[in-house]
Amino acid sequence: MRVLVVGAGPVGMTAALLLARHGVPVTVLEAAPSRQLVGSRSICVQRDVLDILERAGVGAQVADVGVTWTRGRVYYHEHVVGEITFDEVGETAFPPFVNTPQTIVELLLEQRIAAEPLVDLHYDQAVVAVSQDDDGVSLSTSDTVYRGTHCVAADGGHSAVRDLLGLPFDGMSFDDRFLIADIRADLGFDRPERRFYFDPPWNPGRQVLLHPQPGGVWRIDWQVPADFDLEKEDLDARIRAIVGDADYEVVWLSVYRFHQRRVPTMAVGRILLAGDAAHVMSPFGARGLNSGVADADNLAWKIALDRRGMGGPALLASYDAERGAAADENLRVTGNTMRFLVPRTDEDRARRVDVLTRSIDDERARTEIDSGKLAAPFTYDESPLTTSGGGLCPDARLMRGERLRELGCFTVLTHWCDWQPADEWERSLVGAVLPLEQEDDTVLVDALGLNPRQAVVVRPDGHIAAVLTEPQGGIAPLITKALRRATGW
Repeated sequence: MRVLVVGAGPVGMTAALLLARHGVPVTVLEAAPSRQLVGSRSICVQRDVLDILERAGVGAQVADVGVTWTRGRVYYHEHVVGEITFDEVGETAFPPFVNTPQTIVELLLEQRIAAEPLVDLHYDQAVVAVSQDDDGVSLSTSDTVYRGTHCVAADGGHSAVRDLLGLPFDGMSFDDRFLIADIRADLGFDRPERRFYFDPPWNPGRQVLLHPQPGGVWRIDWQVPADFDLEKEDLDARIRAIVGDADYEVVWLSVYRFHQRRVPTMAVGRILLAGDAAHVMSPFGARGLNSGVADADNLAWKIALDRRGMGGPALLASYDAERGAAADENLRVTGNTMRFLVPRTDEDRARRVDVLTRSIDDERARTEIDSGKLAAPFTYDESPLTTSGGGLCPDARLMRGERLRELGCFTVLTHWCDWQPADEWERSLVGAVLPLEQEDDTVLVDALGLNPRQAVVVRPDGHIAAVLTEPQGGIAPLITKALRRATGW
């Protein structure tokens, strides 16, 4: 049987391609009759998510067609009150952030799926019924019943699968709305950068976010009142306040209301919910698409092992433990940001004004400004699969020419201690055993802080399952135990 993926957005297609990389056949069901390539939607892709997309076969393309930015500035009125800068690529394969419109990401993923024999994509297949038993999952559409060993529900914020499972989607919605426009114009910037404006004279009392996109297009997000009416708006005046006398073209317009919601569990038996089907959050900090792709990365190797009988009874459940905790963290961070951006109480409004006013002259106050803490990988330190260590393993070029993040399998890194798989289970599970004993390996040894006679167990998604020190009797029993724990046994 195949694995069923519901939803052909970036999360669903990434999940399908990662499953195929593990040798799993996949059927993707999309409710829409065809792909709608409208607007930028999510645009900001974080470095570690580009690594995931590269394992799916498109990371380099997403980076190449996007706009790399390494500086972001924050303004209050006309004053610069904050600046973040990122290093260039350095030892990693990708830059810190790349702005590539979601429509382009989806096109690249769909092209990759078209070339992948293990993945079938079907449009106009809205799911109307869901059931599961000990052997698999059944999905019904208007004309077909599909059967699979597992199901990935990645069908967005209005998820049909979530509703059919009867899962609540508790949380809150914000009264203020946001006008989002893609504008093609030459703004005269010397280099691409993200700009965030608090209370600019051309949007008093609210804020504006400006992001570069490919092809000379800029994404502009205006916070607007709840009663904002686009049809009555003098849009040219609003745009001219930013672009001045420059010629411009409106590429796309939309008005959104942001939400903070999540399901109580992201795993229901053999059905795993991912992306917006499981959690939605405000976009400030770029945690939406990035967290959804990380969901896909987390579930793919677990489903693959479960299908092969190599995953223990706790493996599928660990998806909710790990990605549920990640969703909680993202909702906490974005909730704090929205309290600063859209204060709902007198106390929060007073604090915002105080912080921004002081930030003009007091650099210490600038650390209290919250314009969105940018996405970063969640660490699974408290995961039931983690023995010790945790966090995303640093990337590095290996002696055999590949990068560590490209491997996509269980990997054991040894530093002056010997280990080889002891039985067929370990040989089938561990795809690479890499001694870190050469001069070229010092980057990874230093990044991990390894001492001689230590070993690191790295999961297929690049997260560290264990950092182990060889005892008197040898390190093999410790690695075996860590591998068993990391696979849900």
